[in-house]
Amino acid sequence: MKTRVATPLAGIYQDFRAVSSDAAGPNEVMTRDARQASAQIVFLKPGAASAFRDGVLFLGSTGVPTPDTAALQIAPEPKRVRAAFKQFPDEVFALARGPNREDLAFRTSSTHILARELTPQAIESAIAAQRYYSAEDWVCDPAGFYFIAENTLGAFDIGDTVPILPGTRLRVNLPISAHIRIEHAGAVVAEGTDRQFTYSVKAQGDYTAVVNVALDGEETNWIISEPIHIGKAPPLDLPIGSISDSVEVRRAIPYIDDGLDKHKLDLYLPKGKKNFPVMVFFHGGSWREGDRSMYALFGNRFAKAGIGVAIPSYRLMPKNPHPAQIDDAAAAFGWVYRNIAQFDGDASRLYLVGHSAGGHLAALLALDDDYLKRSGVPPTSIRGVASMSGVYDVGSLTAFQNADDDPSPIHHVHTNAPRFLITYCQWDYFGLPKQARDFEQALEKQFVPARLIFIPGQSHISEIVRTLKDDDATARALIDFIR
Repeated sequence: MKTRVATPLAGIYQDFRAVSSDAAGPNEVMTRDARQASAQIVFLKPGAASAFRDGVLFLGSTGVPTPDTAALQIAPEPKRVRAAFKQFPDEVFALARGPNREDLAFRTSSTHILARELTPQAIESAIAAQRYYSAEDWVCDPAGFYFIAENTLGAFDIGDTVPILPGTRLRVNLPISAHIRIEHAGAVVAEGTDRQFTYSVKAQGDYTAVVNVALDGEETNWIISEPIHIGKAPPLDLPIGSISDSVEVRRAIPYIDDGLDKHKLDLYLPKGKKNFPVMVFFHGGSWREGDRSMYALFGNRFAKAGIGVAIPSYRLMPKNPHPAQIDDAAAAFGWVYRNIAQFDGDASRLYLVGHSAGGHLAALLALDDDYLKRSGVPPTSIRGVASMSGVYDVGSLTAFQNADDDPSPIHHVHTNAPRFLITYCQWDYFGLPKQARDFEQALEKQFVPARLIFIPGQSHISEIVRTLKDDDATARALIDFIR
């Protein structure tokens, strides 16, 4: 416990500790025992009705493997066991389980369910997806454990099916150093002893994480996960289309007149419309990749809906370190503010929109007034900000370590900020779901209107591609937000 570090979960799920009982229904003592054991879920006998009492969800058995609560024969306690009780209570509890001793049994072993909320529907859905792991809690509290897969599409959890792409890897994180094994098809394919472990996937199939701890010179089971499924990568569904007849395109307009292509923007304008709202869209690419030319269909999508779209390029890292990107974003927005009326857009209805690194630029530009002031633009010119899977705390990223200022939007939230629309998706990049939730809470604390949207069934990449569809919920939310 002195060395344990419980890292907060950074994905879309919470870790709900579940225990089991032979009882047919909850009672006051059982509820108390569950709360004292930090259990949020108690599985009852099959057929028992669901109930929610004092923060504990009671469910009839659902078939998920749960800790065995069958009565154990309690041998007479030798003096050395009694003497060790104060120092090693959980180990003694593990030996002392029995009928009517749920206060002890609840503290020995558990099943940890990964779900977004503590409701019967969410828990049962997680169980059906095999989104859980088992732990011997008497060995050590497993809070902070996660087992995920990552690739260029996003991060995936236990129970997910992951497309196998170059660079797909499995990651294990633990609160203490322990012996980690990655198993595939009944065989150990990688192992090591550490708090963190990474394995590059080489084949399709199911992968599980098994963690043991050395106690008294012997390997003791601690954590066993359900599998992550590695499957065949689907065909790359790149958007195909053309510019609509109802959209006018103006390309390669310099917003800084220095001849650099990265200092130009493209406009997508709804034909025959006047005084329409305008979004300035900043593309993603980890501040290192991307260009306005890749987003022609994105501009077309929203111009068809009656919204003008300005898509600037900006200088990229590492050749151009921070603050080149945000300075360019400010300059591009300043050009739109001063010139969009010439194209029949409404300069009093300007919105910042960005995806991934572009979400960081949009949020930072709206919250840190210094950048706009240097471009001679009043901060009040921004009517709203929509950030899709944005990055709001860049303090740990190497690219920003030498920054002279603080480029994290979450540290610049203030009461006079414009309203925000924030999205994150099911298979977002690692850490971004938590950043989105934390950012939305920071805005609310300053009484800034903010709406947080979770997008199920989409990855970090498919989220932006999917907006090209007429029926896409994210695109509809953006249109409603701007209108």
